[in-house]
Amino acid sequence: MITNVSLVTVYCKDQDEARDFYVDVLGFVTRTDVTLDGYRWLTVGLPDRPELEITLMKPGPPLDEEGADFHRRQLDKGQAGGLGLAVDDCRKTYEELTAKGVTFLQEPAERPYGIEAVMRDNQGNWLVLVEPRRFTPEDFA
Repeated sequence: MITNVSLVTVYCKDQDEARDFYVDVLGFVTRTDVTLDGYRWLTVGLPDRPELEITLMKPGPPLDEEGADFHRRQLDKGQAGGLGLAVDDCRKTYEELTAKGVTFLQEPAERPYGIEAVMRDNQGNWLVLVEPRRFTPEDFA
C-alpha cells in the first residue's frame, strides 16, 4: 500500500545554481549529492521533513531527446511547472523572498483556499506559495 509521496522531480539546467537557490534562498538542505557513471543524483528537502525529497534533475535519460528538449525549452521560457509550498504567513514570506531577489509573477492574493503568491525559481520553474485555510466547494461558487 502507498503511504506517502517521498520524492518529486524539479527539472533544472544547472544543478549547482538550482541547489544554491533551494538551499540558500528557500532554506532547504541538501540531502543527497552523488555522481555515478556520469549521472548526478542531487536532492534537497526541508530540514524538518525528512520524508520528502526534491530531485533537482537535468533533463535527460530516462527521457528521450525530444522529451528532454521539451523540458529545456519550458525552463528557458520560464513556463515549467514546479511545486506548491505551504507557508505560515504568505505576505511575510513574500517580503522576505522579494528582499532576497526572488522574482514573483503574482503578489499575495486572497483565494478561496488561502493566500497565494506565485514565484519563479532561478531555473524557470514556477512555485506557488500558499497560506492555506479551510474551504468548501461552495467557497468557489
